Amino acid sequence: MQEVKRKTKRVATAIVGGLIVVIGIIAIPYPGPGWLIVFAGLAVLATEFEWAQRLLDKARGFYDAWSDWLKRQHVSIRIVVLALTGLIVLVTMWFLNVFGIFDTLFHLHMQWLHSPLGVFK
Repeated sequence: MQEVKRKTKRVATAIVGGLIVVIGIIAIPYPGPGWLIVFAGLAVLATEFEWAQRLLDKARGFYDAWSDWLKRQHVSIRIVVLALTGLIVLVTMWFLNVFGIFDTLFHLHMQWLHSPLGVFK
């Protein structure tokens, strides 16, 4: 019985931690706590899995190295990184038909605002 509880806990931890990590990865390019969510998910996984603790340590190191590198760059490089991040956000919003919703609500009749995926229309 104890073994069943242990395995159930490991599976639940894997599912919850994995979902948190996936949500965090999706949120990384957006304003807000994307990396914090990833680290939280890895911390949940690390309660049951050693590999997750190692990955968490490496991810923290990568994040710190990226932040340090970016701080050392000329302001023009930082602006390019910010612009690329903004572009990722805008393209994602377009694919998710956020702009198409506004087109429909305000009767703008601008078809290019709608997602090319058709599923979100």
